[in-house]
Amino acid sequence: MGGEVLEPQRLNRALSFDDWVPDEVQHLVMGYVDDPQDREAASRVCRRWHRIDALTRKHVTVAFCYAAHPARLRERFPRLESLSLKGKPRAAMYGLIPDDWGAYAAPWIDELAAPLECLKALHLRRMTVTDANIAALVRARGNMLQELKLDKCIGFSTDALRLVARSCRSLRTLFLEECPITDKGGEWLHELAVNNSVLVTLNFYMTELKVAPADLELLAKNCKSLISLKMSECDLSDLISFFQTANALQDFAGGAFYEVGELNKYEKVKFPPRLCFLGLTYMGTNEMPVIFPFSMKLKKLDLQYTFLTTEDHCQIIAKCPNLLILEVRNVIGDRGLEVVGDTCKKLRRLRIERGDDDPGLQEEQGGVSQLGLTAVAVGCRELEYIAAYVSDITNGALESIGTFCKNLYDFRLVLLDRERQVTDLPLDNGVRALLRSCTKLRRFALYLRQGGLSDDGLSYIGQYSGNIQYMLLGNVGESDHGLIRFAVGCINLQKLELRSCCFSERALSLAVLQMPSLRYIWVQGYRASQTGLDLLLMARPFWNIEFTPPSPESLYHMTEDGEPCVDSHAQVLAYYSLAGRRSDCPQWVIPLHPA
Repeated sequence: MGGEVLEPQRLNRALSFDDWVPDEVQHLVMGYVDDPQDREAASRVCRRWHRIDALTRKHVTVAFCYAAHPARLRERFPRLESLSLKGKPRAAMYGLIPDDWGAYAAPWIDELAAPLECLKALHLRRMTVTDANIAALVRARGNMLQELKLDKCIGFSTDALRLVARSCRSLRTLFLEECPITDKGGEWLHELAVNNSVLVTLNFYMTELKVAPADLELLAKNCKSLISLKMSECDLSDLISFFQTANALQDFAGGAFYEVGELNKYEKVKFPPRLCFLGLTYMGTNEMPVIFPFSMKLKKLDLQYTFLTTEDHCQIIAKCPNLLILEVRNVIGDRGLEVVGDTCKKLRRLRIERGDDDPGLQEEQGGVSQLGLTAVAVGCRELEYIAAYVSDITNGALESIGTFCKNLYDFRLVLLDRERQVTDLPLDNGVRALLRSCTKLRRFALYLRQGGLSDDGLSYIGQYSGNIQYMLLGNVGESDHGLIRFAVGCINLQKLELRSCCFSERALSLAVLQMPSLRYIWVQGYRASQTGLDLLLMARPFWNIEFTPPSPESLYHMTEDGEPCVDSHAQVLAYYSLAGRRSDCPQWVIPLHPA
């Protein structure tokens, strides 16, 4: 309106952020960009932005330890403060990957610990970490290390923990959950209590470590900021003094009722006033009153390792209307889930793990079906995460979840094979309805039984999963054609795991080529050959393909639970990597590409 109209070339120059903003300002602006995808997009604008991103990046997650070389990471991000590194495939958590498969922490710690002068936090998941590796980390970073997370890692002992406790006096988080740690004595906890005064989170839950309650009390006295303690099994009556001292504690798990039925022994247990996250072990019907006085305060409740019946679950949950997170076994039954739907209107996360496999017990105690899931979907409309083992399921129940749970970002369903018949298979229409409605989904897992999902259902997953980045599928589809139809729609899928499917190697390769964002695929239980040569059809630059043929001597061997042995099925692992072919493959893994 009367002003000068800039020509396109002049307009671009006038709007160019890169031309007139000083480096110092760009550094400050980039410091407010935390999302990894936004960071990646910004780093591609020009060389200057790429350099500024490199100098200001504080945290990096390496989703698979063989996808990058540690030296390259150090050169790219010299001022990293926090590094997360994932090792073995998730299947390792279920005994499907042997311990000596790889994922060794040594190359990463040796390369990065000393040169990254700003590194304060290290998170390793499903990796092999030795005492020597931890010693090298402590020597290089002990004075600065604030956070050390070893999540489901193997290979180290309490000797390494004692060294960490003595040397890392700024440590705020020590996380060791589900690590099979070699116990050489409980001195590590005493050293931690004596030398640390700033610890906020200590987690050695689901380990076999034995500790002295007096050391926990000393830790609480010296670390006034201790907010979270998740520990190995310890009788709750031995923790009375600890609870009296830990006034800031909000999150506790691991206390056990060793003498079930002896409520008198536990009457003096009084939890800290701020406690709102709780997980207790071996709790039975008679011990439930211990948590009743503060049940209204509870925001998280973990009942996975208790002896509670369906009716017990109903009684407890009815007294916990403010729960945000609930973790149970499927003994909760449909009746228990109906109480959840009626009571827990604020619930965000629901996890229902597999319970006792005794069919008689399941019939007596309950079991989860479409009735319970529907009740939860209708009643708990703020749910963001559902993971459930179910005995029965219908298309209608999945449709209800899609209709009422619009905030879901993570949905995982496993259909158990206890029942001879399932009410409503295949689940094609229910899966389609759920995916069409839950547009915020980023993670999706569906492990069914034969006939659970047709080729049409598999194509629906591809068609309506445009935003999903991680997917696990088991016992789905009918043919290679269904897999190809699925793959065509998965434009944003980055990580795919397949189990117990009917697909050929050729179809797997062609499917991979149809998924432009795929960075990682792991497959077990498919129509495998002895050589895996058809897998080379997916070969391309920077794409590693590893083939594990079935072990002939294990084809007819079974585990104690009646499941096939780990190595009785062929496995495929293919992933994008800038590090080239890995050098630590065990003999039974065949690297197909690069040759």
